[in-house]
Amino acid sequence: METVEDLVLGHPFFRDIDPEAGRVVAGCARNTVFRSGELVFREGDSADWFYCIRSGRLALELHAPHGGPIRIDTRGPGEVAGWSWIVPPYRWYCDARAVEEVHALQFDGACLRRKMEDDASLGYLLYKRFVPVILRTLQGTRMQLLDVYARPGR
Repeated sequence: METVEDLVLGHPFFRDIDPEAGRVVAGCARNTVFRSGELVFREGDSADWFYCIRSGRLALELHAPHGGPIRIDTRGPGEVAGWSWIVPPYRWYCDARAVEEVHALQFDGACLRRKMEDDASLGYLLYKRFVPVILRTLQGTRMQLLDVYARPGR
């Protein structure tokens, strides 16, 4: 049976991480499962976690006035969902919902922030890994905004 540490070190987001750093990060992780349709996090709520998806898919959604939710991205196996835990004020900027059953590693953001404060090299490592996640999300949001606000003939 695989340990949480094994799962962390085997996930693509952490696969090439130094094993000692992986052990430290794994100390803030646990396995979790979300049923299809289950809300994983809600816009505006405290962002206390992030997720390394092992199987299944999560939809990231924004709410449009008078239009309901707009899917800005989908995250699947090998990907990460949630970066708001690392950026003050630690609030979710969107909703995440399981599109199908999701098995994920759930990481405690407060635990990791404490460890990052104690070990600057770990902090740098995690910021380097999360900047591309943030960029991908912002680019996805930008594309959805262009689609929503695009006018034919322009």
